[in-house]
Amino acid sequence: MSRHEQCPYQDGRVVIDPAFKADAPARYARLRELGPIHPAEFHLGLKGWVVVGHELAREALTHPALLKDATPAAEALAAAGYVLHKPSVGLGAQMMEADPPAHTRLRRLASAAFTPRRTADLAPRIEQIAHGLIDALPPAGETDLVEVFNAPLPATVIAELLGIPEEHHLDFRRWSAQALQVASPGHRQALAGLHGLLAGLVADKRRSPGDDLLSALVAVRDEDDGRLTEEELVGTAMMLVVAGHESTVNLLGNALLALLQHPEQLRLLRERPELMPGAVEEFLRYDTSVERSTSRYAAEDLELGGVSVPRGGMVVVALGAAGRDAPQSRAEDPGVLDVTRPGARHLAFGHGVHYCLGAPLARLEAAIALRTLLGRLPELELSVPVDSLQWIGSGIIRGVLSLPVRYRSV
Repeated sequence: MSRHEQCPYQDGRVVIDPAFKADAPARYARLRELGPIHPAEFHLGLKGWVVVGHELAREALTHPALLKDATPAAEALAAAGYVLHKPSVGLGAQMMEADPPAHTRLRRLASAAFTPRRTADLAPRIEQIAHGLIDALPPAGETDLVEVFNAPLPATVIAELLGIPEEHHLDFRRWSAQALQVASPGHRQALAGLHGLLAGLVADKRRSPGDDLLSALVAVRDEDDGRLTEEELVGTAMMLVVAGHESTVNLLGNALLALLQHPEQLRLLRERPELMPGAVEEFLRYDTSVERSTSRYAAEDLELGGVSVPRGGMVVVALGAAGRDAPQSRAEDPGVLDVTRPGARHLAFGHGVHYCLGAPLARLEAAIALRTLLGRLPELELSVPVDSLQWIGSGIIRGVLSLPVRYRSV
């Protein structure tokens, strides 16, 4: 029996554990064959449902009774030993975990500072960072692309965007890498460390604002003359750091791994770099770095895809699985990587009111980083067997912990 044919259930549920995450595309493909929604068990034994079908995913992400408010599920969460994040620690007080009208207000304020122009203006600096990282490598040899390129590039971009001083960059990178790995020993310490760093910076920017996003967030007001509170400022910065940075690190890793496993696609992108924007959409569809949405909870008894979800039931959308189930993908073999695929459809950035605010920045970073790397490294191959790669074992992010390669640079 191949991995793809393994029984997806354990004791009546899909168990999304490290083994599942390492084999996620095949496991989710098997689930899609069986139906668009399945009972599932997540980290800490939390039980709920996982949505894997594209149409049902879009419905779940916009369902008026599926909310971020976990109050109806508080008893079940407490029984599983799960402590809800409070505004003073973790990722509280930010739009990703808020429902309208609070979400509407937070997003409006953040959007006023995180403008398309601010994102577009970053392009020359992103390219400069990418070339600098490659310049720092020996002309040829072996290296871990996650360590020397995939992680430091988006970390540097978001740190400079927010105005984090260079002396804090190493701590920032270490904490942000651990913050979304919910089963890692340093998870809570990382969240607390990031929170403390950003809270201190918010206070500094209030006293002495600069030309950076954090200063802009401190200054921004809405039409009712309201501002982000102190905890909302820190929470919004935490969201941008953790969700934005780590998703881009692993978008690059998953894209490069896919290309290294498909050398004809790698060669095509080198020969036709103008394909890169569309190729980024294909990478987001083929193996997105945000494997699952954050949790939603049923505010009332409801039916989803023919399944009864009781009040307090937890629903998670498998964004990567839904991307391979989009109508176009089904018609054109979703398991095939095709960097020329026209208009690749996916849900990598979500759908509805929680659509990712940083999607333009992620697309820009990925296109520039991949184009630069492929142009500067004319010889690039994995230096270890694919089966030996270690994957992030918990949380919503999918990606390899390291990507060892042999290369030659120009």
